[in-house]
Amino acid sequence: MVVDEWVEETATDRLFHALADMTRRDILRRCVRDDLSVSRLADTYPMSFAAVQKHVAVLERAGLVVKRRRGREQLVRTAPDALGRARRALDELEAAWRGRVERMSGLLADAPEPEADRHTEGQSR
Repeated sequence: MVVDEWVEETATDRLFHALADMTRRDILRRCVRDDLSVSRLADTYPMSFAAVQKHVAVLERAGLVVKRRRGREQLVRTAPDALGRARRALDELEAAWRGRVERMSGLLADAPEPEADRHTEGQSR
């Protein structure tokens, strides 16, 4: 694997790791509509402020959110193109698997019928 592919795969791993958590997906949904401060987010979850900060950091490393400072607050917003990267990665996986299934279907269609099945056709079991 060349370096560029490794970097892309690492970024994809970070992306899906971030999306695997229910709280992080909820943060993404909430930050699409408005920039929300980390402290405001923390008020709505049954966890510590530090735990919410860690979730936001995972999302930020994955490129799913961007943070900006307004005074003493850290505002979080969902990155507009981030979910497109996830969609493209899933589309690539789907295309690869569809190709494999089509090749297997072709091989099965071209395969001769097994001997045992030919002798038992028409007979009840």
